[in-house]
Amino acid sequence: MSEEEKIKDAIESIRPHLQADGGDVRFAAYKNGVVSVELLGACGGCPMAKMTLKNGVEAVIREVVPEIKEVVEI
Repeated sequence: MSEEEKIKDAIESIRPHLQADGGDVRFAAYKNGVVSVELLGACGGCPMAKMTLKNGVEAVIREVVPEIKEVVEI
């Protein structure tokens, strides 16, 4: 399984948690160790979005693909 496939699987594993709060996350790209995602729904305008991105999404992806440098929102 490629790194990109592992990243997508990790994102799929956390989507239900975000969807339960009215939000969502979409994989956009993976290049040079940087994962780009789009926060949707309630996550898009939430003041806690940066914390969710770093402490939630990035943490889960790093467990699966430790080589990533960071996760950024587009």
